[in-house]
Order: sequence, then C-alpha cells, then structure tokens
Amino acid sequence: MSNSGVGAVNETRVKLKLTPVERKASFSLALLFASRMLGLFLLTPVFAVAALSIPGGNDATKVGLALGAYGLTQAIMQIPLGMASDRFGRRSVVVAGMVLFIAGGVICAMASDINWIIAGRILQGLGAVSAAITAWVADATRPEVRTRAMAMVGASIGLSFAVSLVLSPVVVGQFGLSGLFWVISLLGFVCLLVAAFVVPSAPRAAPPLVRVKPVDVLRHADLLRLNLGVFCLHFILMALFIVVPTVLAGLGGYGSAQLWQVYLPVILLSFVFMVPAVFYTETRKAHKAALQWSVLGLAVTLLLMPWASEQLLFMVAALVGFFIAFNVLEALQPSLVSRVAPPDFKGLALGFYNMSQALGVFIGASLGGLVITYAGASYVFLVCAVLALIWYGVARGMQPLKDA
Repeated sequence: MSNSGVGAVNETRVKLKLTPVERKASFSLALLFASRMLGLFLLTPVFAVAALSIPGGNDATKVGLALGAYGLTQAIMQIPLGMASDRFGRRSVVVAGMVLFIAGGVICAMASDINWIIAGRILQGLGAVSAAITAWVADATRPEVRTRAMAMVGASIGLSFAVSLVLSPVVVGQFGLSGLFWVISLLGFVCLLVAAFVVPSAPRAAPPLVRVKPVDVLRHADLLRLNLGVFCLHFILMALFIVVPTVLAGLGGYGSAQLWQVYLPVILLSFVFMVPAVFYTETRKAHKAALQWSVLGLAVTLLLMPWASEQLLFMVAALVGFFIAFNVLEALQPSLVSRVAPPDFKGLALGFYNMSQALGVFIGASLGGLVITYAGASYVFLVCAVLALIWYGVARGMQPLKDA
C-alpha cells in the first residue's frame, strides 16, 4: 500500500475516534439519559400492584391514567421545549425540565391517594427534556462519530429498562410505593447535577445560508419517516412487554421478582452484537441500509415470536434478536434526525421525534392491553410485526445522506 493510502486509512481512524471532549460529553449525557430513564422505568413493573396500598389504587382506569399521564404530557411538551433549547440553550432547558421532574416525583412520594399521583405524574411529564438531550449530543459530536455517541444514549434505555426490572421490586419491598417515588426523585436530582455541572458546553452549529421555517421541519419527508419509525419502535416495545412477562412466567415459572434473570442477560448479550453493528454502519457509511435491515430483522423476529413463545430457549433467543434490532435503531434514528434536520431547528426536529416516541409508548401500552384482552397474546406479536413491516416499507423511501 502506498504512503498516501496508509495516510488516508490513518486519517479515517482518527476521524472515527471520539475526542476527549466528545467522549466526556457522550458519557455524561448517556449517564444523564440513563438516570432519567431509570427514574421512569422503575414505576412500570410494579405500579399496578403497589397502587393497591393507597386509596383509589384499586381503580384500574385511574391506575392506567397515572401511568399514561406522563407520556401524554411528555408528548405535548417535547416540541415547545425542543424549540426552547434551540433558542435558550440545551443546558438551561434540561435543568429546568429536571426541576419539574423532581417536583412531580416529590408530589407522588407524598401523595395520599391515586389522584395526587396522577397530578404528580402530569407535572413530571411537563419536564420533557429528551429532545434537548439528544440535540445536545448532536451539538457535541461530529457527524462521523455521532451514531456511536447516540449508541451510548440509546443503550442507556435498554440498560435502564433491565436495571429497573431488578431494582424496582426490591425498592418497593423495602420502602413501599412512597419510597420508590423518593428514589425516582433522587435520580432526577442526579440528572440535574450532571446537566448543570458535568456535561461540557458544546458550540452551536453555524447559521445556515438558506433559512427555513419551523413548518418545513414538519413537512420534511425523511424526518416524517424517522418520526413514524420511533413511534413504531416504542409502540412495539410497550405492547410486547405487556405479553412477554406472562409468557416467561408460563414457560419458566418466573415470578416478577425473578424476571430479571432473563432480561439482564438478554440485554447484555444484545449489546455485544449491537456494538460491531454500529461501528460497521459508521465506517461503511451505511446508515440507510442499517436502518432498513434492522427494521426488517425486527419484523421477522416478531413474526417468529408466536412460535418461539412455546419454548423458553426459543423465546429467549427471539428476545435477544429483538433487542439487537431495538438497540441499533435506538442509536441510529436520533443520529439520522440530527443529520437530516436543518441546523437552526435541530431541537425542534428532535422535539417532534421525541413527541412521536412518547405517543408510541402511550398508544402501544394501551392498545397492547386491549389486544391481549380481546384476542390473545399471539395477536399482539402479529400486530407488532405488521406495524414493523409497514415501517420497513416507509423506510425504503428514505433518501441517501449526503455525508453518509
């Protein structure tokens, strides 16, 4: 190989390494996101049972409202706070959002009945900072390493979900539902400290030569495709995990206190496969192909789940396949949004994106419960598979990236 060829290879390797500032920003923002997501996920595995200990907690409608209210207010506030982060800066918006999250958690911790928990969850949801955090990651990293940085944030979601399944029953068992909300509030305070003092400042992108309007973000075809994608991804996640605990309990006799024995190895093993997939995507600039293949893999895995759900080993293998695709998509899609969005409205674009994510969480959980009640678990898998196939068809129309 010629010296010029060797130099080009070395230059590519240097470009694909995170700088010290990028590394610090990526790790601290992943920690911030992980702590916040853990604070959200801790409630999900145990609330329906733990709520029976408080007045009104036996009303299934109000219990569902308490869980879902957070997602609805998150969806409403993602766009305003995404725009605010474009105008006032990421740090100030994230800190303000975490103050609301903590205040809502304290109200829930001190609640005397289910109605006060609903009020606290509404207030928590008003602190919708996902768009600002993901925009902050995009600001702090170069395009050629951004997917890797987003992978750290995306991986934090899966890891937080796994940790919540282990930690939540323990906390409720020791300190009750009120103690769980105090832990959630403490995690919010950790997020506030990280946002205020740990994450390094990142330069804003230079103003574009051609100005765009906010409505152009809403009309952007590829951004709409990515918004549909994150809606589908989180709809599928929430609907699936209404079914999966029951399936695992039936196949392996796992109670709520033992489910972590399946989830944690599945999540960790999926990370092992996710890392080379993300690295390959970056080095080969294969973002569009990686998106399409991951969605197709997700659809195939879901189509196989009704059959896999008849044997424990096959079900575990299917879950590993699901989380490989889920984690790659969780890392890839916000990176694509940050690349496609106009620089002046990156926070707004990520606001629409995270609003779609929150709606997917709320609607997926609600419809998943209805489907399993009136049709059965297998139909939940099939509904999710059909949705993934629709997503695959839409993703095929995405335009190639100029820098990828």
